[in-house]
Amino acid sequence: MMHDLPILRREGRDHPGHRGEHHNELDAALRAAVRAGRAVMEIYDKVGGGASSPQTVRTKADDSPVTGADLASHRILTEELAGTGHAVRSEEGGAVRTGPDSDTIWIIDPLDGTSDFVDRTGEFTVMVALVRRGVPVLGVIVWPAAGAAFAAQRGRGAFRYAGGRGWRRIKVTGSSSLSGCRVIGSRHHLTDRERGLIARLGAASFASVGSSLKVCMISSGEAEAYITTTDKMKQWDTAASHCIITEAGGRMTDVLGRDLVYDDDHIYHPHGILATNGAVHDRIVSEFGAYDAAAAAKTEEGSEQSAPAEK
Repeated sequence: MMHDLPILRREGRDHPGHRGEHHNELDAALRAAVRAGRAVMEIYDKVGGGASSPQTVRTKADDSPVTGADLASHRILTEELAGTGHAVRSEEGGAVRTGPDSDTIWIIDPLDGTSDFVDRTGEFTVMVALVRRGVPVLGVIVWPAAGAAFAAQRGRGAFRYAGGRGWRRIKVTGSSSLSGCRVIGSRHHLTDRERGLIARLGAASFASVGSSLKVCMISSGEAEAYITTTDKMKQWDTAASHCIITEAGGRMTDVLGRDLVYDDDHIYHPHGILATNGAVHDRIVSEFGAYDAAAAAKTEEGSEQSAPAEK
């Protein structure tokens, strides 16, 4: 059973007869994400069965699509999480801080990987995170097309659910070799800058993967690094996976090596995302700085050579 998460079982043993606050919140997040995932799959299966439209409702200002599945998942998540008393910040709707516990907020992405949903790759997820005083303390990611899930709670580890095999604890690899590093990146948004950095690393392999599954792969020991330099990443793109990879022993920062910020004033992560197994993190940050410095020097040299000579 997907709801038989080891963290919840341990909570019961540690506090018999008592449903603690963390227990309630994690249970609520898991149940909400599972229910939302089912709704997403109902729409996905209808389209696959011959429906005439991929359920695209509109295109947002950043040119990303919004589908009926995004909106259905949003409605379910906000409804389910309302009972916790915390505000909800969603990709599909804002949040207002209310109540005495204004330092705690749910940050959700009802359908991460909408382009993958529309393209029917199966690599889309439902993401739910609880952030307390700027730190993601709970993370749940449901991968509905695979019947899989990932969950973590601060200080209690990260876990993966895989159908009949149930829940198992996951950990990042301990590999510290850049040449042996398995790098993953975006299927839809890989830039020339990212390609250049990946080439500089001399990584063992590169794979394009959709949605938050990139960070889930690193958390599960299936890759060592994910790099994106875009300034379009937002809090709901990272909060749940940030908690999961941290509890799996990895790291997530921006590409400059700085901590990600989760507050009311910084919705965007302006300097991209670097998620790794931790062992290669600082070296990739250093290589990124060297790559950008070399690129800037080359651009400046080209500008000087093309400038007209003084008479």
